[in-house]
Amino acid sequence: MKNIYKIISLNILGLILLTTYYFTYRAGFWFNIDSAIFHFFNAPLSTNKVYLYLVAVTNYRLFDVIAFLAMALLYLHYFLKQSKQDRRRMIAIGFTMLLMAVLIKQYGRFIPISHESPSLYFDHVNRVSQLTNFGTKDASGDSFPGDHGMMLMIFAAFMARYFGLKAFLYSAGIVVIFSLPRIMAGAHWFTDVYVGSLSMVSIVLSWFLLTPASDWVIGKLTKLFSALLDRFKIESL
Repeated sequence: MKNIYKIISLNILGLILLTTYYFTYRAGFWFNIDSAIFHFFNAPLSTNKVYLYLVAVTNYRLFDVIAFLAMALLYLHYFLKQSKQDRRRMIAIGFTMLLMAVLIKQYGRFIPISHESPSLYFDHVNRVSQLTNFGTKDASGDSFPGDHGMMLMIFAAFMARYFGLKAFLYSAGIVVIFSLPRIMAGAHWFTDVYVGSLSMVSIVLSWFLLTPASDWVIGKLTKLFSALLDRFKIESL
């Protein structure tokens, strides 16, 4: 298997992140990082109205649609460049992303780490929902790992695998931009995304995207979608 060293490296990375986190997420290395980042973003909420409402708006549930549109537009950019057959393959790739998102989310349930968001863990903090009238997400009873960040990272991983470095850099930018608001509001710890989500995506997706498994699944789905589209005479795809 030509990518075995990449797979092993990504699995080691994921296991190191999870192991170190397990022993230090309540006190020590990762907790110190999380605490510093949370208080850095939380303190200005009570003094800077522009910043407060920026955090409120970007954590409003409807804002998640913008994250989806950003991914969809990037995907559409590559989709429009493809031939008819390759467009059908891209439909299969998109469907495979969704399947892997469901599977990885289920895998996350087996990780023996569970904690509330920093906005609930610390006392006497600024809560965006209490300082504004927005129905914004600023807390979670179980924030590890970050589901929102995980979905974004899965998208980035697929873009890297099938569309190259440039596509990955664009999608990595989407990960950073749209995962940051949850961290700023205290709905997630920094490590919920950059330890929890990243470790699971690294471990699980490496065995799928860097082996023949992904091409096999996508190939089967491409044939299925092609047969359905031809049967219903959908010539535009």
